Amino acid sequence: MVTTADFAEIAALAGDPTRACMLQALMDGRALTAAELAHAAGITAQTASGHLSRMVTAGLLHVEQQGRHRYHRLASLAVARMMESIMQVAADRVPTPRPIRTGPRDRALAQARTCYDHLAGRLGVALADAMVAGGHVELAEDAGLITTQGRDFLSGIGVVLPASGTTRAFCRPCLDWSERRPHLAGTLGRTLCNHAFDQGWVRRVDGTRAVSVTPKGAMELKQQFGVDLAAF
Repeated sequence: MVTTADFAEIAALAGDPTRACMLQALMDGRALTAAELAHAAGITAQTASGHLSRMVTAGLLHVEQQGRHRYHRLASLAVARMMESIMQVAADRVPTPRPIRTGPRDRALAQARTCYDHLAGRLGVALADAMVAGGHVELAEDAGLITTQGRDFLSGIGVVLPASGTTRAFCRPCLDWSERRPHLAGTLGRTLCNHAFDQGWVRRVDGTRAVSVTPKGAMELKQQFGVDLAAF
């Protein structure tokens, strides 16, 4: 059972501006060194070390050792979902007399980005819509499944799906921070994201979670999924 003290500790750790900056830097699913995270937060490496140690102890971060280097990543999908939810709530903190602006102000982030290990933004939502419209995926409010037709479709375009009998939800809707409609998460979302990177459909934009769609990707997304980027 989660105690009030446990809840307050996690909230305080994630709520500190410096640590929040580090956590956001890890939201694209990559592992970063203490020096890289210090640079992202605008602090010294020594100061970063203290912050990182506290987050590792609390279970927000996981450390991987490779030779002389230590890499930090988000400890779990639950941490990523917590951060995405906080950003969603923060984006709504606009006085009611003014127009409500949802999601990121950065147009590139709104267009296409990674949400931990899956695609989000207009691109992610468009892919989810296309999969649902094609009868490949069925989504409910908090659950989803891939149909036999969907497995055959993805197999036919070269997407290799792992067995569905895993501990992680295989197909799950994730409410998009900027679009406020679901994109695909879970094992299916991660697999589609990895496929898009492996095939050169998208590439990362340095220093941000945004991804850009390549000319090849625009063509493949339109031909295979019916996703027309020109309509965004």
